[in-house]
Amino acid sequence: MRYDLDDLRLFLHIVTEGSITAGAHRMHLSLPSASARVRSLEHHAGVALLIRGRRGVRPTPAGTTLARHARDVLAQTARLESAVASYTRSPTAPLTLMAGGSAMHRLVPRALVSFLRAHPDVDVTVSESRTPQTVRMLTNGEADLGVVLNDEAHDSGLRWEPLGDDSLVVIGQAGGILAGRTALTYREAAEHPLVGLNSASSLRRWIERHLAPHAPVVHYRTTVANLHVLIALAAAGVGLAVVPRPAIDPHQPLEVCELQDPWARRHHLLAWGVKDHPNPAAVAALAEHLRQAAHFDPAFPNTHASPDDRPRVRDH
Repeated sequence: MRYDLDDLRLFLHIVTEGSITAGAHRMHLSLPSASARVRSLEHHAGVALLIRGRRGVRPTPAGTTLARHARDVLAQTARLESAVASYTRSPTAPLTLMAGGSAMHRLVPRALVSFLRAHPDVDVTVSESRTPQTVRMLTNGEADLGVVLNDEAHDSGLRWEPLGDDSLVVIGQAGGILAGRTALTYREAAEHPLVGLNSASSLRRWIERHLAPHAPVVHYRTTVANLHVLIALAAAGVGLAVVPRPAIDPHQPLEVCELQDPWARRHHLLAWGVKDHPNPAAVAALAEHLRQAAHFDPAFPNTHASPDDRPRVRDH
């Protein structure tokens, strides 16, 4: 028999909701129309697909099998439609977004999810890079947008705007050696075993540049490649870690102490490339999604800096 895709969608909604009425509502159908479609399905299948009761409906064994295969069919159909639709898109260049390791941990993924869903006809090329490299690419017209650090980019001559706080903190196991403390210096933290990012990471280089030439001797128990692993190690009590505050999941059990060194106060800026993209509306839309991601994520407070400390918008 031939199955109508709308009938399959309706049946899945009914099974999910446990109600023909609710399934009809999700398909924008009247209840009599939805009931007639279900009866037609059952007639062609030659077997009951739903068990009807006072509190709603539930699938029979045959209905459960139909629902499982219907999901596969509809998913495959969606992939087919997407593949064919890709040939009808206007051949526009993808947007290019650059960001450092801290922003790539939470901010950029959050913004990409919302942007790519809202703009299925626009592609984005994303690369992780340190602020100096990002500034060069933006200045040379090789990137459209960049999430950069204020102290390395505010004199670049680029158009930029404040995006959010990226200050560094010290984290450790909940109830561990940081318990009861709210702040400490890097030298105090370095008196304890640390875990850190590897020497090639932008954060590690940034810290060491600001500590030079009088950096304390640090005992790293291990170094890793990304913030997710680093935070997990610190939470497990392997060692203390210095991380950007926005990288921390506010619901994760951790001791978090402010890092008192002046260089630990950092801010993210959203910087714009100097070369016009053929789709300026898409660039502006991606910038707005980055703003929203920074504003609505509780791990990205963008209002904690005082007015005097907050970077100012510059437009060149």
